[in-house]
Amino acid sequence: MPANPTPTQATADEEQAVLVLRLAGPLQSWGDRSAFNRRDTPPQPTKSGVVGLLAAAAGLGREADITALVGLRLGVRIDQPGTLLRDYHTVSDYRGRPLPQAGVNAKGLQKPTSPAKDTHVTHRYYLQDAVFVAAVQGPAALVTALAEAVRRPAFPLALGRRSCVPTQPIALGEVRGGTVEDVLAEEPWQAGQAAKNAYRRRAERAPAPFSPHRIDLAATFDDPSGGDTFQDVPRSFDPRERGFSTRRIRHAWLDVPSGLDPMTTPAEPAAAADGHDPFALLGW
Repeated sequence: MPANPTPTQATADEEQAVLVLRLAGPLQSWGDRSAFNRRDTPPQPTKSGVVGLLAAAAGLGREADITALVGLRLGVRIDQPGTLLRDYHTVSDYRGRPLPQAGVNAKGLQKPTSPAKDTHVTHRYYLQDAVFVAAVQGPAALVTALAEAVRRPAFPLALGRRSCVPTQPIALGEVRGGTVEDVLAEEPWQAGQAAKNAYRRRAERAPAPFSPHRIDLAATFDDPSGGDTFQDVPRSFDPRERGFSTRRIRHAWLDVPSGLDPMTTPAEPAAAADGHDPFALLGW
């Protein structure tokens, strides 16, 4: 990582830049309301999950100041929502003893369950085969340093939980200019080939003026005037000081290039780059 600036330092009036991340893998899990024996996942990456990924890439320890990373503006586009998977677990003591409870006695030893409990049930939820495009906007020097860190991460990167590894390079191209809205509206659709083939078949059956070269995708953006809130902004990753605050977000639909091969769909009239049509005089 460059010595100046570090991921914990940034100047608000610097030139802005945008880093684009492709978050794709067999399993993802972005816990936001996990408690006790249930580990939930929302239908899209959380800000704490994206900030944690960037912090891991930059080599920041759990006690590090993450103020600059939290200050990055986040936009998330849902390219392939995936499906929800429930992982059902039962836990027992191999020695045949009743399970202890979470509470401890005066000696610091876990108390036995009362009444005695021999089996504990847990549920963990994952998103299967989902693909998201996340964009973070902030000071250009900081974003550029993070882009380099994502390509050469200090710690292994994960899609929420450590067991959820990405299947494709996370950094999607070079650092961009503009805003997260601009970038996510211009970035081609990143869904898997099966989803693209299904969309192509739908386009072939649909009447005009359906265009197979564009697709509407749902997205959310950090927005102080947004009409919804998410409680997923981390205050610290220090296990002794963990906590989350809320952020306001705005929901939107983006008209995005599908990236489908135009040769597989009905041809459209091609216009010259300068806007001149050489066949106009012939009435074509």
